[in-house]
Amino acid sequence: MNHSRDADNEFAKPNRLEDAAEASESNTDENQIPSTDGEESDSQPSIQHAAPLMMVETAFLASTASLIWLINYYFPLGPVLRIFFPVPIALVYLRWGRRAAWMAALVSGLLLSVLMGPTRSILFVIPFGLQGVLLGCLWQRGATWGVSIVLGTLLGSFGVFFRIWLLSILLGEDLWIYLTSQITRLIEWGFEKLGLLLQPTLLLIQAIALLMVLLNNLLYLFAVHLAAYLLLERLGNPIPPPPPWVRFLVDED
Repeated sequence: MNHSRDADNEFAKPNRLEDAAEASESNTDENQIPSTDGEESDSQPSIQHAAPLMMVETAFLASTASLIWLINYYFPLGPVLRIFFPVPIALVYLRWGRRAAWMAALVSGLLLSVLMGPTRSILFVIPFGLQGVLLGCLWQRGATWGVSIVLGTLLGSFGVFFRIWLLSILLGEDLWIYLTSQITRLIEWGFEKLGLLLQPTLLLIQAIALLMVLLNNLLYLFAVHLAAYLLLERLGNPIPPPPPWVRFLVDED
């Protein structure tokens, strides 16, 4: 009898040890669960705070872009305010991404359609709203100034021809003919000053008109990049660095 009791005790000891090990593992698991809940609770407030901040900044910068367009239309200050047309929407892209930038462009167009009518709001969205989204995308991906200026110039040139087409429909007159007539007078004046007895052809006139549109937009995009480089760096969202010769001129100033 004593031998059987000793054997039962020996078999019972390992069972008790296994129960104690399982109890300790369950306690450690219970102790680890609150820590994960704490991490999730810490991450959830940050996400909850980011969404309202994105909406507020998007609405603010969209209204800023609309206000710049509105002031420049009624109180034109030359190229001073025009340089900043696409900058607020590009800043939205740099801070909050593609979806927020498209939302800012749409909100600014809707706001201008209420304040100034749908025609002028369309003339802002195309090309300046689209330029803001394009420049923000290129700047966020680290594109060089040459790439962003060339693509912005093509989009701006498309905006010029779109404006001519839209206003021609609304006015019932072909504004491209008026533009080519003005360029014809300019070419004839240049030929006269140079002493050339030549008559400019239609192909030459249209080629010069296209080059003037491209050159105008090229200089405009360079000024936009320069203003964004000086402004956005102070706001904590810098654009890619300029070429060395531009940086040298800026540092000298």
